[in-house]
Formats: sequence, C-alpha cells, structure tokens
Amino acid sequence: MRKQIYVFLIVLMLLTLGTLIGTSSVAHADGGAPNLAYVVGASGGVAVIDVQQQKVVKTIQVTGDPHLVALSADGRFLYVTQPQLHRLSIIAAKTGDSVCSADIPGTPDLVLLDPNVNLLYVGGSQSPTVTVVDATNCTIKRQIETAGPVYGLSYAIVGLTTPGKTGEQLWVSNEKVISIYDDVNGNALGSVSVPQGPRYLSSPPGSTVYATTAQHSVVAINIATPHTVMPLISGGSYGPMDFDETTGVVYVPDATSHQLIALTPVSAGSSIPKEPNHEIPLDTVPRSVAITSDGQLAFIALSSGDASMYDIPGHQFVTKIHTGGSPQFIITGLYPPSLGTTPTQASFWNNFALIAGYIIVIALLIVPFILFRRYSRTRKIAQANEENPS
Repeated sequence: MRKQIYVFLIVLMLLTLGTLIGTSSVAHADGGAPNLAYVVGASGGVAVIDVQQQKVVKTIQVTGDPHLVALSADGRFLYVTQPQLHRLSIIAAKTGDSVCSADIPGTPDLVLLDPNVNLLYVGGSQSPTVTVVDATNCTIKRQIETAGPVYGLSYAIVGLTTPGKTGEQLWVSNEKVISIYDDVNGNALGSVSVPQGPRYLSSPPGSTVYATTAQHSVVAINIATPHTVMPLISGGSYGPMDFDETTGVVYVPDATSHQLIALTPVSAGSSIPKEPNHEIPLDTVPRSVAITSDGQLAFIALSSGDASMYDIPGHQFVTKIHTGGSPQFIITGLYPPSLGTTPTQASFWNNFALIAGYIIVIALLIVPFILFRRYSRTRKIAQANEENPS
C-alpha cells in the first residue's frame, strides 16, 4: 500500500507540473521565445520560420503591405498592421485565419501590445493619432492625439506608483519630441525633447529607453525624470531594434554599413559605456532584428528577401532562410497552442486549464491524506489480528 501511495503522489506531481507549464509558458509582448520566427513583408504576407527545422513552414496570406506585427503572450494571435488598407488585423497564428480587424486613421505601420492591459496601440507617420484597440475583439477603446506624426511606439516599466496603476507608460516618438502617456487611461504625463528627431523606440528591462533618430544616430533616455538624452552612436541608417533579455545588450540594424550593431546596456546614473560593444557584418541591407528570449539566437530580416539566423554565444551565422518579398520586420515567439483559434475559444481553454490545475492541486493535498488514513486503518487491523489470532 505504501508503494502505491508513493506512486500516486509522483503521478500527481507530474500532472501538476505539466498543467503549470502548459498554462504559464508565455512569451513577451514583443515575442522572444525560440520556436518560430515571423517575417513580415515576405512573399505572400508573413512567412513563418520553424527555428528547429530552419526553414519556412508556411506563409500567412496578408494583404495591404503588412509592415509590423506583434504577438500575443501565448503565441496564439498575430496583430498585423496593413497601411495600404488603413487597418489592423488580428490573425490566428495556428491557422492563418482572420479573427477581426479595425479601421485606423492614416497609414498605420506601427503596433504595440501591452499584455498587462491587453490593449494594442496603433499608429503611423501619416497621422498624429494613436488608436487604442482591444486585443481580443478589435474594438477601438479610445484615440490619443499626440504632438505630430507617429514614428515609434514603446512602453516603459516604471514600477507601481499609485493603487490601480500598472506602472507602465506609453512612449510615442513624434517629429522632435517623445510624448509620454499613462498606458491605462491615455492621459499625458510629459515629454522629452529630442531635436535629432526620434524614430524607432525600444525599452529593454531596466531604466533606459533607446531611440533611433532622423539624424542617423541612436540615443538612450532615462525613464525616470529628468529624462536625460545620451548620444550613443551615429553615422548609420538604423532600423527597428531588439534586445537580449539575459544581458540587456541592444541590437541595432544598420542599413548604411550593412551590419548589426550591439550596444552595451546603459544604466541611469552611470557613465556612458564605449559604444558599440561589437559589430556583426552582413552581406546586404538589414531591415529588422529579433532576439530570442534565451539570448541564444538573433534573426535578421534582410532586404534581399532572406532571414539570417545568428548564434549569439558562438559568434557565427547558422543559416540563411529565403522568405521572398521585401521583409520589413521580424519577431520570434512560441508555437501557437493547438486548441483555441478565436479569443472566445482561447478564453475557454485557458479557464479549463486553470480549473484543471486547481483540481489537481486539491487532489494532491486531499487524496494522499485519505489514502494514508486508509493505510493506517488497515495496518491497525492487521496488527490487532496478529496480537489476537482466532
């Protein structure tokens, strides 16, 4: 009986572990997990690269000159801008089916997902409006009128400040300024003057936001006030950046020099390190870069219609994968779940997994106690029979 109890406990522990892993394996809003890479602007729309197989496994058909994409935390949904159609669409990553879409002012080519409030921020350089869209059903929640054309979007984590706040800010780059808003209600919080003309934004964990500029430079900005602007590198044509979550190193594609530039992390209150940290030469123009969350791989979208896979610790290229088209952006993420290709289905299966997890935990606590009592009772009867044989 004792052996049976131990076996049962082990089985319950394994089931609980499996449930917890299944419900908690999520990627960051900007992707990151090392399973799939999505190349926006590939021939046909969005090419899907399987990292392990090192090849394009399918292409998700998207019209309207798709430019940028965000990915849900569980890898289930793609949020794709379609500037020619003045639209944002939510697409099921597993099937490629369109879930819903929202009409956006101007020609939206930027999208940012804030998973903490489950909202999408959408904008573009032809309109001063940032449209806030519900990430589950494409409902437009509100519109934020900024200081001018929108060139970059990011959110900065500033920590909990007051009850009910998420502790995050929405940063929007305009013509000569970065405007800062409360990510929950859209209220203006301040601005940072960047005379060089801020463009793409990136916010690694820490105290610094990075911005490329129209004057061919990259600057770092303190999240906390005063928002000190620190010049880092110049002389290139810099595209959408990404960062290594394990080291904080920021990777910047440079179209002018055909290279990927690695920047040493900048910390508030510390002296500016010598930049760049190092450079990775490329044989053609890079458009965008994505770093996997484990810090092992960099994926670089190239103007030649290819995506290069680079081994970061090994300092060498692994392979080049042809996607066709004119790649604009790349992001990495999890394999999408097999069940639930609509927000309603996803909610059902998430709740089901949560309830199943609770049931297993309860069973793990109660069933062994019941079995132990039964074992103890059986043991006492056996001892009594031994002491008083009939």
